[in-house]
Amino acid sequence: MSADANNTAFDVLAIGRSGVDIYPLQTGVGLEDVESFGKFLGGSAANVSVAAARLGCRSALISGVGHDPFGRYVAAELARLGVDNRYLVTDDQFATPVTFCEIFPPDDFPLYFYRKPSAPDLQIRPENIDTGAVKNARLYWSTVTGLSEEPSRSAHFTAWQARGRAPLTVLDLDYRPMFWDSPAAATDQVRRALTHVTVAVGNKEECEIAVGETDPHKAAGALLDLGVELAIVKMGPKGVLGKTRSQTVTVPPNIVDVVNGLGAGDSFGGSLCHGLLAGWPLEKILRYGNAAGAIVASRLECSTAMPTATEVAVLAEESAPETSDNEAVNV
Repeated sequence: MSADANNTAFDVLAIGRSGVDIYPLQTGVGLEDVESFGKFLGGSAANVSVAAARLGCRSALISGVGHDPFGRYVAAELARLGVDNRYLVTDDQFATPVTFCEIFPPDDFPLYFYRKPSAPDLQIRPENIDTGAVKNARLYWSTVTGLSEEPSRSAHFTAWQARGRAPLTVLDLDYRPMFWDSPAAATDQVRRALTHVTVAVGNKEECEIAVGETDPHKAAGALLDLGVELAIVKMGPKGVLGKTRSQTVTVPPNIVDVVNGLGAGDSFGGSLCHGLLAGWPLEKILRYGNAAGAIVASRLECSTAMPTATEVAVLAEESAPETSDNEAVNV
């Protein structure tokens, strides 16, 4: 495969989960009592690629779907939402995964994954990787979930080998315990992966899996010690911490009425991609990321709820400090 017919690199190339989210249209009730549902594109990597596209980035997704109607839906919806789907592999053995959630605002959103015995996005093989596209992408985004099974794990390391730890190689620590045999197994793979990336982003629990630390500052420092250039630790109601070797920035959260917290982290991720590619100062990157996440948390859906650049800017600038650190991030 060629990276692009026009010899133009993607702004954002992501690899990872895609599938269908089935969200209840009633909130505050268990699935057993829900009367109607909505169908949406889902999966963390898919959502990040959509979020980045919504902000004006030229994005593409490496993933897998089943040979079924939901697989056709995922492919079509990615394209409709502005994501290049040429690297979507159709698997004849496993069905397109479906994820259900329950919505109990403001902070309880249980997820139920239907991905057994495996999912097509975990069947991506090294030979499915367009190494030229990976190498040339301005930003390459991966998630920890893709390391949980073979052959996806080998495909991820094949891609990283081709990229050669180029700038803006991002790992979303995205630890989901139900995808792993044990926390120790996840830690082993995450530690291997961190030697190939320049940016790591995750919450405190995910940082504990990665580096054995839940204190945000210690976790960020441990990530930097492993060679990462930028460590971002999401701290929930305390905001987000960003740390490089020369600066440390903490940005408070935006206060919104939460409808569905799922997808907020992916919206943050898409905005993170946008800000890194634009060369913004770290404080602005994190402030805009928080705003993007807050907007999605105030909406029911995930992929179709991703905000525009104008929407993000309006909310982010409401919380802009009078003076800010003007040092641009170089990762």
